[in-house]
Parts: sequence; structure tokens; C-alpha cells
Amino acid sequence: MFKCRFLIADFVAGLSVAFILLPEAVAYAAIAHLPIQAAVTGAIVGLISYAWFGGSAFAVVAPTSSAAALLAAVVSSFHPENKSIAASLGIALVILTGSGLLAFAKLRLGKLSAFVSRPVLHGFSFALALTIIIKQLPKLLGMTVHANAPFPILVELIEYHRDVSIWTTLIGLVALILLIILKRWPVLPSAFLVLIAGIFLSKNCNLNAMDVAIVGTVTINTPALNLPDVPLEQWLQLAEMALGLLIIIVAESWGSIRSLALIHGKPVEPNQELSALGIANLFSGLLQGMPVGAGFSASAANEAAGAKTKLAGIFAAIVLLFMAVFGQHWIGAIPETLVAAAVISALSHALNPKALITLWRMNRDQYLASAAVIAVLAFGVLHGMLIAIGLSLASAIRTFSQPMVRELAELDDTRDYVDLMNHPTAKKHDQILILRPEEPLFFASVEGILSEANRRLSARNDIEVLIISLEESANLDSTAAECLVEFVDQLQQQQILLLLARVKDPISQLLINIAEIKFKDRMFWSVNDAVVSAEKYLKCV
Repeated sequence: MFKCRFLIADFVAGLSVAFILLPEAVAYAAIAHLPIQAAVTGAIVGLISYAWFGGSAFAVVAPTSSAAALLAAVVSSFHPENKSIAASLGIALVILTGSGLLAFAKLRLGKLSAFVSRPVLHGFSFALALTIIIKQLPKLLGMTVHANAPFPILVELIEYHRDVSIWTTLIGLVALILLIILKRWPVLPSAFLVLIAGIFLSKNCNLNAMDVAIVGTVTINTPALNLPDVPLEQWLQLAEMALGLLIIIVAESWGSIRSLALIHGKPVEPNQELSALGIANLFSGLLQGMPVGAGFSASAANEAAGAKTKLAGIFAAIVLLFMAVFGQHWIGAIPETLVAAAVISALSHALNPKALITLWRMNRDQYLASAAVIAVLAFGVLHGMLIAIGLSLASAIRTFSQPMVRELAELDDTRDYVDLMNHPTAKKHDQILILRPEEPLFFASVEGILSEANRRLSARNDIEVLIISLEESANLDSTAAECLVEFVDQLQQQQILLLLARVKDPISQLLINIAEIKFKDRMFWSVNDAVVSAEKYLKCV
């Protein structure tokens, strides 16, 4: 009885997700400039692959707007001669992205999304949503434009406003209003209901006479596993571009998966998720499908609909396949202005400036997020995304190149050592300087941290023992280890003893192996143990 109740809940959730994914497939295929079959294939493969290999009961892996927009931007940068070549380039990019995800999973790089900071991701998402929505306006208004960038499109729409199709605009705006109103009832598949209404209108009215364009003939064929016919040189060029798409998929997906996992207290393993996303994208590409990721809206809808297990994704795939195979004629009758309305509605939440406003109120990283917005709007989705990733890396490098080092002192004879700046009454020990780096020691930070330690020593002429607390470091790379050895020699010339506190086993074993004489009996579990040893040393000298 218990299992039966779970199956019913999963089926209802799967049905709800399928009703969301079908209109999204139509919309995201339009964004990517790919056939609707590519989006449907991606959704079905993504759902089944993640249900088999993923760890979350709620994540829905299917085409997303950001991945679709990036794919279109990458393909357009190659200036393909026709739609067939463009589709082959897009499929090759998906295969390379899936392969890259699997390689990163094998290398245990599941925390890859950390390289895209949240402020940059907020800025990128906001600008991407704005870009996609502006590009949908000509379809919503029934106009033809020649520009590709957001601002030139707006200029062209204003300049040729007399070419607006009244009936197309009216149908599109009514659909958009309905989608906004129906969002008040999340249980209802609003986009699906609006598309059904559009199909009914198309079947009962002569839209051609009203100058309203429809999606047109849709053919869903059985996909076959094969590689696209793309020259080796272009494979290599696409491999360079795949890294950007890979990072965005991981950042977006991990955010959705982790958020739902935290709500339900069910842990997920980053590398397992990376592997599941890699398999989903690899097979989607081999079956001529779109790139896929765990979008937050579909995943949240799955959870809200009452999904209990990953079977909800399987049920969604089955229902979606059924609708695609037996509803091709109906999908082709959807007015294009309704597709544009569905895209705008789906991305409207990303236009909420709340996250950006919060950064300004916090006075943290607001310029970083604003730079990401400007980069996407000024340089396009592809180059804007690369700039956004570069901004994240530059921010991290800047942080490590300007290390934070705290001086510690004893708190009221408790043997607890705290930050002296925040606890000015804490007791310092004569002739002993205790420092704590606020980030791990590794190749990018170690020289800056040791330089700061030297600066603190130069500011005082009474120090005979320097204690460095390594509580933030789990291990050391070769650069950090070599720098510590050199630092010991440098301090010896100044007749200053170096002691290390809060040293973890991998670090102590490494330092003993490479320089036992310099570090033996000079590494301690706690800061207090190091202080006690320092006081004994001072009594003897």
C-alpha cells in the first residue's frame, strides 16, 4: 500500500513535469535554433539518464534556456552556411560538453561550479534573460528584424513599429497575460494550457489570413546513435567553447540540486551529479539532442507536485514521449507568438533584480555582478559568458593575492586563542607572534601569506618565535611546501624560530619527509601546545 501511494505520487508529479517540459521544449528549441525534436530528445534522455545515475529525487534534467542560448551563440560564431551545418555543430558541442563533464567527474572536480561566483552567476542570468526576452519580441509582435544584438533589435523595432502585426501582437499579449495570471496557481501547467488554447485557436481560425505565423510542420523521428559530420578542425575549436557551456550547466544544475537537497536534508555527492549530467549530455548529443541541465523551475515544480523518488522523472519521460509522438500535428499548429510568450514567461523570474539589489545593500560584490550584466549585454552571450567566468577567476586570484592574516592572542587565560583585532583585550605573549592565515596555503596564496608574515615581523623587533596556525589548510602542494622550507631558512638567519600549529596529518607527514630536521618537534595539534613549546624555548635561550 505504501509503495503504491509512492507510485501514484510519482506518476502525478511526472505528469505535471511533462506538461511543463513540452512547451519548454518548443520554446528552448526556438532559442537554440534547433528542431523541436532536438529539445524533446534532450528532455527524454536527460530524464532517463538522471533517474538512472543521479542522486536527487527531485532534479529534472532537461534543456534549459541558458544552455540553449549559449549553444546558439557558439554555433553562430562559426557562421554556418545552412541549418544542417548549424545543427551538426550544435550536436558536436553537446557531445563534447558531455565528455568534458565525465572527464571532470573522473578527476573528482565536482566543485567546479565554485569557479563561477554567485554574484557573477546572478549578473549573467539577469543579462541572459534580458537578451533572450528582447530577441523574442519580434516574434511576439509579428515583425522581422535583421539585427542580432539586444539594443540594435530594440532600435529596429522602434524604427519599424508600423510593421507590427496587430493580430499576432494581440494573441501574444493575451497569452502572456494569461501565463502571468496562471502562475498564481503553481499546480496548474500554465504554459501547457496556454499552448492548448493556441492550438485550438489555430485549428478553428484562419491564422494565415490574420498574418499570424505558426510553428509549422514538426516531424519526430526515431533518433539513432551517431557522430555529426564535422571536420576535425571544428571539433577542436568547439572543444574550446565547450568548457564555458560545461561550467554554466554545472553551476546552474548544482545550485538547483543542492537547494532541494538542503530543504529535504538529503545529501548529494557532487561528482556523482557531475557524472550523471555528463552521461545525459553525451547520449543527448549522440542522439541529436540539445544540452541538458537541472533547471530550478522544472525541478522545483517536480518537488512541489509531490515527487517521492526518481521514478517521477521516468514517468515524465514516458508521458513526454507519448505527447511528442502522437501530438506532432498539434505541436505544428502552435502560433509562434505563443512560443515567444512562453519563453518570456519562463524567463521573467530571472529578470527579478532582487539578487542584484541585495548585493548593493550588502555592499559586497555588486560591481562584479554589474560587470557580468554589462559584459553579456555589450559583447553578446558567448563572449559575455567567457568574460563573466574570467571575472570570477580574477576575483578569486585577487583574493588569494591579497591574503588575510590574523594575529591571535589568548582569551582570558582560557588557552583559547582568538583574533586580536576583534578581541583587543586578549593577552599577547612576550617575544611570540601568532598568526593565522584566513585561507589555505597553496601555490597562489603562500608567497603572499609569508610576505605578510615577514611584514608583521619587521614591524616588531622583539619577536623570537613565530607561530603560524594552519587550521585552514587540509594539505599542501609542492609550491607551498617548498616556500615553508625556504621560510624556515630565512627566519633562522634572523634568529627567529618557526612553529606550526593546528597541523593536519598530511601536512606533517609531507614536511617531515622533505625536511625532517627543520620541522621535527616544531609542529603541534593546537596553538596552545605551540605556545607552551615556545615558552620553553625562550627560557633556554
